[in-house]
Amino acid sequence: MARLLSRLGRFSARHRWAVLVSWLLAVVVLAVVALTGMRFGDGGFDVPGTPSSEAMSVLDEEFPSDGLETGTLQLVIENPDGDIVEPRVMAEVAAALDDARDIDGVASVSDPFDQAQPYISEDLSTAVATVSVDKSVDLEVATEEIVEVADSLRDAGLNAEVGNSLAGGVPEILGPSEIVGAALAFLVLLITFGSLVAAGANMFSALIGVGVGILGVLAFSAITPIGSLTPILAVMLGLAVGIDYTLFILARYRTELREGRGVHSAIGTAVGTAGSAVVFAGATVIIALVGLTVVGITFLGEMGLAAALAVGVAVLMAVTLVPALLAFMGTRALARRDRKTVGAVVAEKNGFIAGWARFVTKRRAISLLGGTALLVVAAVPVMSMQTALNIPGGEDPDSTQRAAYELVADKFGDGAQDPLVVLVRSDNVESIVPRVTEAISDLDGVEMVVPAAVSADGDTAMLTVMSSHGPLDSRTADLVHDIRAEDGEIGGAQLLVTGGTAMGLDSDEQLQSALVLYIALIVGLSLVLMIILFRSLLIPLVATIGFLLSLGAGLGATVAIFQWGWLDAIIPSPQGNPLLSLLPIVVTGILFGLAMDYQVFLVSRMHEAHSRGLSPLDAIRTGFRHSAVVVVAAAAIMAAVFGGFAMSPSSLVGSIALALTVGVVADAFIVRMVLIPAALSLMGKAAWWMPKWLDRVLPTIDVEGAALDQSRDIRPEGAPVLARDAVGAGRAN
Repeated sequence: MARLLSRLGRFSARHRWAVLVSWLLAVVVLAVVALTGMRFGDGGFDVPGTPSSEAMSVLDEEFPSDGLETGTLQLVIENPDGDIVEPRVMAEVAAALDDARDIDGVASVSDPFDQAQPYISEDLSTAVATVSVDKSVDLEVATEEIVEVADSLRDAGLNAEVGNSLAGGVPEILGPSEIVGAALAFLVLLITFGSLVAAGANMFSALIGVGVGILGVLAFSAITPIGSLTPILAVMLGLAVGIDYTLFILARYRTELREGRGVHSAIGTAVGTAGSAVVFAGATVIIALVGLTVVGITFLGEMGLAAALAVGVAVLMAVTLVPALLAFMGTRALARRDRKTVGAVVAEKNGFIAGWARFVTKRRAISLLGGTALLVVAAVPVMSMQTALNIPGGEDPDSTQRAAYELVADKFGDGAQDPLVVLVRSDNVESIVPRVTEAISDLDGVEMVVPAAVSADGDTAMLTVMSSHGPLDSRTADLVHDIRAEDGEIGGAQLLVTGGTAMGLDSDEQLQSALVLYIALIVGLSLVLMIILFRSLLIPLVATIGFLLSLGAGLGATVAIFQWGWLDAIIPSPQGNPLLSLLPIVVTGILFGLAMDYQVFLVSRMHEAHSRGLSPLDAIRTGFRHSAVVVVAAAAIMAAVFGGFAMSPSSLVGSIALALTVGVVADAFIVRMVLIPAALSLMGKAAWWMPKWLDRVLPTIDVEGAALDQSRDIRPEGAPVLARDAVGAGRAN
């Protein structure tokens, strides 16, 4: 692989203008396609295969809608000074409901005072009107106009809130905080390289890569609509890995230049060595993201595939566009002071990185125990993690939607807003319904059972079951299981439970089960890939344990901040809610890929040094000294990018980004900078041991460039850069 990538790097360098124009042309073409044809679905979370999802299919089949696609809002009205049925108040409410009916797109508005179907609280203080809105209109405008109706009721001295939501919309993913994060990443690059040209080229290539990736996702939506949340991971991860992958290749290119190689030779070596590691690491990330499809959850698999595309584009950009840019820069990729010493033998400095390597490997037991203890403590909040597919009343505690939800829950009961829907299927359904109703009414936690309708063919009845508890209460989950336990027990009737609450509970359970399967899958993948790469049994084990510690720290911090509300004054996203069910599995997949990035770039240099005959301890220190700075810079960039997204007003974006920020910092600065060198130094030669029979069977992946001819184009010490190496690539001095 190293030889192939080296040739690809040299080819791109020789044809730099064609490569650059091709990437820019791809951006333009995809932008045109995306802007003229992109389509989003409703952004809903579809978790097929659950009992409630299958029951919902039966419900749609037996009780079809009228064909008009509508969404519903609740206009919740309370008279704080008396009864809602006072003539004056009823007149105010009636006028407001007439105003709501006149709004463009409103299909119908129910009358809460209708004697046939009243919707008034038992204490007569609160009434609820259901507003149906045609989804073909501008839902945002329709919602705003209905909120204005609520405002008019408030002006009349009543409490009025608008419940439910017509559409979630697309969360903001490129706001001011994200731009600040990108700016911080550029600052890290500038400090790392000491060259404005190198830092600018790094950021430019990453932006081109993420542009092609996200525009490709949006262009695909012209063929098949995608969820509104699908592009989030593609932008977040594409930008981060795009910067990092360019950084790794550019850093190796600068090293080759300083050692006296010509520009094109340095490009070939950098792409053959660091580029091989980029391809391997990128493939690992892609596999982890594509693996999200195996859990069988449609929207999660779609997000994983979109992010995998963005990472794939970042890898392709790193081995084609980056060499072209390096050819344009030439020796200007080096700081001015470094250009003066090109090809000279420079004594290695005993700087902070070298000193840190000696400290960690000398006090290895203390370092290993201390770092592990710190990560375990950070992971403690995970024990109290609560997850939910949807947050009842919306994620914002200060919204009118949440206020409406809490008002209805207070006046009508916690289970009134999103009741369970029970389908009774039997050949003699009308005679069996009373027995089923009685049996369900006797179950713990049932507030009320209301027979609703019988299907046209007469073999299915629909019951509405109101729980005494809220949709996230464990007792409501117990009630769902208790109803299902009655399936077939009452006259042989089949009982199916669905509705928003049941679907949320089922989906949450399935996501938790999928997380266990997914962690087992990628842990197994991690072990196999690193055994092949490093020809060792113990190094992959230590690296995988380190990843799990980083994952625990990232999720623990997210629980403490988003669920416990520790940084409520700083984080703009709503806090105090359960975490979204998809968060743990998404964070696991992404963080796994990034952790493998750092492991590959750090330990491959140690392995390279050990393969050249250095003792295990010297190999650890030498490899650490050569790669730690780049890994730290890459992690700092990741943290800056993800940290910007963590300040998003969307709790979905913010919580995922925060978990990744903390996870990346923990993995790079504690696991890779402390635990890995300490553990490897404790194991000594055993760290690099592998049975000979297994070594013969396993394929060889060359990410260290051993296949490259290391002697080519190395100039004698102090020799000037040849003119042929500087042509079209910037002046040597």
